[in-house]
Amino acid sequence: MNLTKPPRILLWIPLLVGSTAWAQPKPNILWITIEDTSPQFIGCYGNEDARTPVIDRLAGEGVRFTNAFSTGTVCSPSRSAIITGVKTYKTGTGNHRSNYPVPESIKGFPYYLKSEGYYTTNNSKTDYNVARAKDFIKEAWHESSGKAGWWNRQPGQPFFAVFNLVDSHQSRTMTESYAWYEQHVLEHLEEAERIGNDDFEMPPFYNDNPEMRRQMARVYNSIKLTDNKIGALLTRLEKDGLRDSTIIFFYADHGEGIPRGKTNGINLGYRVPFVVWFPEMYKDLSPWGTGVVTDELVDFTDLAPTMIRLAGGELPAHLEGRSLLGADRSEKADYLYLSSDRSDNGIDKVRTVTDGKFVYSRNFMPFMPEARYIRYMEIGEIKQQMRKELAENKLNDLQQSLFAERSAEFLYDIENDSWETNNLATDPDFKPILEQMRSQLKMEILRARDVLLLPEYEIGLISETTTPYEFRLKDQNYPVEEIYKASSLSGIRGKKVSRQQLKLLQSDNKIVRYWAMLGLRSQRPEYLRACEPEIVQAMKDSYPPVAITASAMAFQLFQNEAAENQLKQFCVSDNMDLALMSLNYLLYVDNKQPFVEVVKAVREKKISIYNVKAACADFLGSLGLLPNNTDFRQ
Repeated sequence: MNLTKPPRILLWIPLLVGSTAWAQPKPNILWITIEDTSPQFIGCYGNEDARTPVIDRLAGEGVRFTNAFSTGTVCSPSRSAIITGVKTYKTGTGNHRSNYPVPESIKGFPYYLKSEGYYTTNNSKTDYNVARAKDFIKEAWHESSGKAGWWNRQPGQPFFAVFNLVDSHQSRTMTESYAWYEQHVLEHLEEAERIGNDDFEMPPFYNDNPEMRRQMARVYNSIKLTDNKIGALLTRLEKDGLRDSTIIFFYADHGEGIPRGKTNGINLGYRVPFVVWFPEMYKDLSPWGTGVVTDELVDFTDLAPTMIRLAGGELPAHLEGRSLLGADRSEKADYLYLSSDRSDNGIDKVRTVTDGKFVYSRNFMPFMPEARYIRYMEIGEIKQQMRKELAENKLNDLQQSLFAERSAEFLYDIENDSWETNNLATDPDFKPILEQMRSQLKMEILRARDVLLLPEYEIGLISETTTPYEFRLKDQNYPVEEIYKASSLSGIRGKKVSRQQLKLLQSDNKIVRYWAMLGLRSQRPEYLRACEPEIVQAMKDSYPPVAITASAMAFQLFQNEAAENQLKQFCVSDNMDLALMSLNYLLYVDNKQPFVEVVKAVREKKISIYNVKAACADFLGSLGLLPNNTDFRQ
C-alpha cells in the first residue's frame, strides 16, 4: 500500500459556508484528535478501501503530513508528551498509567495560551500520566469536560479547543465483545456506510480467513463512524460562523490499536495521520501552502511550541520541540527520536529513530515478543483467534514471528515496506544506514540522559523525593554513560557478550548489574548452561530487580527450588513494581504450575494497581484457568 498515493475516488462532501467572522489578530485553533489509528487505514493516505470522506476533504484542502509520529505507542505516554511538550524518557512518564511527578515549572502548554488571552477547552480526555493530575488539568484548561467547547468564551475571545473522539479506540476495534461493537458502532452507521468483511486488504502479518476479516472490519467501521463525527463537529463550527477564522489540526494519538500496532515500538505503533487546515485569512502562516502534501518530519513535542507561538507567546525553556508555522518557524528536523515502554501489565523498553524513509528500533527487552501478554489485548477476540491459530500451526513464518522473541534491532524501509515485513538489520546492503541510525540513537539517549534506562521500581523511589526529570540532570547521581554501556549489550546474543554481562554483574552500580542480568535474560539458553553458579549467586543481590530477574532465569533454566520460592515472595510484595516484574517473568516460563496458587492469591488481594491484577489474569488465562475474555478489572 502506497501511503503517499491519493485514493482512487475522493468523495466530496460540501461543507456549509457560515457567516464571515471578523478578522482576529490571533487565530482560533481547533484540535480534532482521534485514537489508535495509523495512516494505512485512511483514504487520503492511499487506502482505497477506507471510507473517510471528511478527513480526506480536510487533507485535500489543507496540509497532509506523511511523516508525523507519536512520541509513544500507547495513549497516556503519548498524551504526556503532547501536554508537556517533553519526551517521556526525560520526564519519566513513559510507562502507561503511571503517577510520577514533573517539575512545577513544566505546565500543561494550554496554560501559556491562557496567558495570551485564549479560552482553552478540552472535550474531554486527559490521561496525562502525571502526578497531581487534577491540579495540572485545572491550571491548563478553562474547562475540561464532556460539555467543553468554544461556545462559553467571551465575545471575540480567541479559543483553543480540543475534541477527542474515541470511536476508533482499541475498545471499539478489538477489546470489547463483538455484540458490544455491533451496538455501539455498526448500529450508528447506515447500511450503505458499512464496510463488509471482504471489502479491504488484510495486513500480511494476519492470517487471511473469515474470522480474522470479521475482526479487522471493526477497524474500518470504527474509523468510518469517527469520520462522521468529525463532519458533525465541523458543521457546528460552520454554523457558529467560525470556520473562516479557525486553524484546524487533525491527528491520531498513536498507531493502530490492533495486535502489533499499539504498544509496539515500530512504525505501525508510532506513525499517525496528521493534517493542518488553514482558513483563507491565515493561509500565510502555512510554510507549505495549502492543498499540499509534505514529508517534513513532525512529532508530538512539536505541538506545544507551535501552539504557543501561534498564540503570540514566548517559549518556556523546557520546550525542545520545533515551532512549525509562521515566518519564524524552526529548522527542519533530520531525525525524530521516539520511545515505547510499559503498556499496562506488558513491560518493555524500545528506543527508535526515524528519518521518514527508514525506522530503526532498538529492543532492550527482546525476550518479550511483539504480541506479548497485555490483558487489555488478550480479552479481544482477534488476539484470542491469533493464539488459537498459532496453537493449531496455521500461521506462516511472518505471522508466527509476532509470538517469538524479537531481534535486538529492527530496521524497516517504511517507504517501500509499509507493513514492516522485512527486517533489514542483518542485510549487508543496508549496513551503512543501520550504523548511522544506531549512532544517532545512541547520541540522543546520552544527550537526553534517558531516565527510563532505570527500572520502574527505581523511578518510583526517585519520585518520593524529587522528579525523574530533575534527577537525570544530576551527574553524580546518574552516570548515564556507564549505564547505557551496560544496557547496549542487552539483546546482543552470543558467548562473548554473555561473558561481558557476567563480568558486569560484579559492578558496584546496581543499575549496571540490573542491565547485566536483563541482558543475560535475552541470551540463548545454550550460552547460559555454564553460567549456573553466577546466576544463582545473583539471586542474592541486594537490588531487587537483579534478584528477581536472576530468580526467573534460575527457575526456567535449572528448576532451582530457591528461585521458585523467591519468585513467590516477590509476587506478593507490597511494592507493585516488583510484583509486576515477577509476574511478567512468570508469563514466559515453561513450567507455570508451581505458581498457580500464589498468583490466584495475588489476584484476590484488594489492590488498586490494575497492572498486577492484569498480569495475574494473563497468567491464569494462559493455563486455561480463567476465561480468555475476563477483564482485568473483574
